[in-house]
Amino acid sequence: MRILSNRSLRLSLLLAAPLWLGACSQWDGKTASLTPRAELAAQTPEALYAAGMDALKQERFQEAKEFFDAVEREHPYSTWATQASLMSAYADYMRNRYAEAIGGLNRFIQLHPGHRDIAYAYYLRALSYYEQIVDSERDQKGTELALAQLQEVVNRFPDSAYARDAALKIDLARDHLAGREMTIGRFYQNRGLPQAAIGRFRRVVEEYQTTNHVPEALHRLTEIYLSLGLTDEARKTASVLGHNYPGSPWYQDSYALLIDGSEPAPGDRPGFMRRSLNWIF
Repeated sequence: MRILSNRSLRLSLLLAAPLWLGACSQWDGKTASLTPRAELAAQTPEALYAAGMDALKQERFQEAKEFFDAVEREHPYSTWATQASLMSAYADYMRNRYAEAIGGLNRFIQLHPGHRDIAYAYYLRALSYYEQIVDSERDQKGTELALAQLQEVVNRFPDSAYARDAALKIDLARDHLAGREMTIGRFYQNRGLPQAAIGRFRRVVEEYQTTNHVPEALHRLTEIYLSLGLTDEARKTASVLGHNYPGSPWYQDSYALLIDGSEPAPGDRPGFMRRSLNWIF
């Protein structure tokens, strides 16, 4: 599911507003009057660009891309070609053709590093990676790529609205990676491989401290240490859990393991899979 897609579309239209207004006097307002193949070469760059914007507004993204690509192809040295290359990538993004969008944005960033809309190009490239994040049961290389791209937006344009939105998505992506570690850790724990499980749970605690998986990771470590007879380690871990998350049901569960007569927290504990169903990516 795409976050802020409508806002992104409005923003793209806003960026191109001066170009749109300049084209109105040369185009009759009907996309059908332009043929996106044989007759494209006969059209002015202004008319082609305006037709592409009209197709975007009507969510005909493939048609929009054809018009924008025609601007670049037929009028490569016009002032319209640069903006058309960005809008072509945006059209690819909107039709979920992320690889094509990323390729187009890479070219735009390389060729036009000083463009007024360069921050948006970096942001749109990061979104194209972000929306390919898969569930925690699968390889998370894509999530790591998305994190790197989002962080680049934050680093390059720290005071922009793009950076603020990228920072929010970084938190979600990191929580996703932590969830992957928890899934693997539980697998090892259930298969009687405590050392492997400890490595995964400790990584969540040490590298993903701001995620909502840390309380469970600390509880799982307490469980494993007790199973190995490492009572002091279990108490230390439970103490960290209680200090940082005193109201967590995971702490109550750990406390019940260590103190005779104590009861675990009532109800089912919300595991990662349940949480992930409520996420918006």
